[in-house]
Amino acid sequence: MEAKNQMTMNRLRIPSTDLNVSAMAYGMGGFGTVVSGDAASRLYEAYRNAGGNFFDTAHCYAFWSPGGLGISERTLGELVRRHGDQGRVVVATKGGHPDAGADYRRPDRYLSGEVLARDIAESLDRLGLDRVDVYLLHRDDRRVAVGEIIDGLNEHVRVGRLRYLGASNWTTARIEAANAYAAGKGLHGFVISQPRFSLAPPTATPAFDDDLATRPLDADDRAWYQTTGLPVMAYSPTACGFFAEAGPAARSAAFDNPVSRQRLARVRRLAADLGRSGTQLALAWLMHQPFPAVPILGTTNVDHLHDALGAVDVTLTPEQAEWLIAE
Repeated sequence: MEAKNQMTMNRLRIPSTDLNVSAMAYGMGGFGTVVSGDAASRLYEAYRNAGGNFFDTAHCYAFWSPGGLGISERTLGELVRRHGDQGRVVVATKGGHPDAGADYRRPDRYLSGEVLARDIAESLDRLGLDRVDVYLLHRDDRRVAVGEIIDGLNEHVRVGRLRYLGASNWTTARIEAANAYAAGKGLHGFVISQPRFSLAPPTATPAFDDDLATRPLDADDRAWYQTTGLPVMAYSPTACGFFAEAGPAARSAAFDNPVSRQRLARVRRLAADLGRSGTQLALAWLMHQPFPAVPILGTTNVDHLHDALGAVDVTLTPEQAEWLIAE
């Protein structure tokens, strides 16, 4: 095993579950399209060798590539079987995505019971699994009452297709309402949330009532997660490489704003002091939140993956973590 793969990730027990997941998850959005075959297997093995056991995919991945719809789930299932990892890894997938045009046509009320039942069946078939460990709703749809959504998902939990439930890009208010309904009925609620979350805030933020938007965490959201203790799976945790060594031209405009640039300068100062990369510092900051936060690594570059995995060995003091975001 290579020396740079010697770190071992800590495990996090997701509250109200029997799932112990690694400190960082691996997002499979580019698997089967950007990377496949032996290259995909090497990435999978590098993550597993570092102690990773938590994989994230979705029903809609990767509709944006020609012939890509469903290939991420199929590739993940093939990798799990090829490496004999059935029952040894935690698989999360998402359904309930809104219409995305000609390449991913969806009906209205995409969180209705009928639509979700079809999404779940197709995801299980692609993955080659009898059940999914964590099933997340990719977006909210406020045309559908939380009670109807929770009731419908619990039917799939009851028959064993789904183990636990989560929400992606939902407001904290709707998560709270859904979980209150579930608690009142003795049903399964959401045990995890998947928002966009990184040290670099996005340049534009969605309207509160925009169910189609990808939803980042703001200060009020962070306070809510700290109070409730609901774990977060953070997607886009490196802000599309914003904290990497590449120059300004390589940074995503989606995160390039005065606050992000100030944080980048601080990351570089602290990274130099600690002998770490900027990406490692940005990921470590997420893992030092006052609530459980699991970054989802999405890279398909093996060198970038090794660099990101090194974040598990970075320890920040509370003062350092707060200094990175201080105004």
